[in-house]
Amino acid sequence: MDKHRAFWNKEYQTSEHLALSSSPAEDLEKFCRWMERAYKREYFNPRAKALDLGTGNGRNLIYLAENFGMQGIGYDISEVAIQEAKRASQDLPITYEARSIVDPLPIPDESITLVLDMMTSHFLKKAEREALRAEIIRVLRPGGFFFFKSFLAEEDLNVKRLLREHPADEEGAYIHPRMGVYEYVWTEDSLREFFGADFEIHKIHKSHKHLKRGRAGKRRTMSVYMQKF
Repeated sequence: MDKHRAFWNKEYQTSEHLALSSSPAEDLEKFCRWMERAYKREYFNPRAKALDLGTGNGRNLIYLAENFGMQGIGYDISEVAIQEAKRASQDLPITYEARSIVDPLPIPDESITLVLDMMTSHFLKKAEREALRAEIIRVLRPGGFFFFKSFLAEEDLNVKRLLREHPADEEGAYIHPRMGVYEYVWTEDSLREFFGADFEIHKIHKSHKHLKRGRAGKRRTMSVYMQKF
């Protein structure tokens, strides 16, 4: 975990491997439009609280606070990211803490309306993902929503190569050769098996195959709209 923290602290200082943005994620904006059409402001309002796991610079919580008045809690392993988030969130009802999401969350039961896990928990191993799932279920209110985004393995040539050439100690996982970090990649079946007993899965949006002349292009992802039973 110390290696993971050091990687992300450096990344937020240098943007060496990833393009880091201060604008809200387009996938989250799309989810919010869907929520407004389906529920108006029943879930997104000043009484509602959102938890962002892997909040980074706070951009998504800031969007929810500025557009819906939502309260926010943001956790990230990077102290550098949390410092950026705090500077960007002055006068907004958001609190941040630099901490690992592997540890139990210091949040009361059934106190959260929306949980965000956007390209974060795929760095966790199986037992850690299971423990985090239990914590998400614990803190979400009945009927609360979970917006989940992660890598998608199906029809992704990059994933096939990474799993073949750099396998980790779990099926569906590899050690990223450039970043040196552990990554787990989902299929739709593994997602439904993992979350289906505790959440109603409303929608799964999959990115395109991203092939260029038959060669692997951009990595595939999926965004999933889930509601706690």
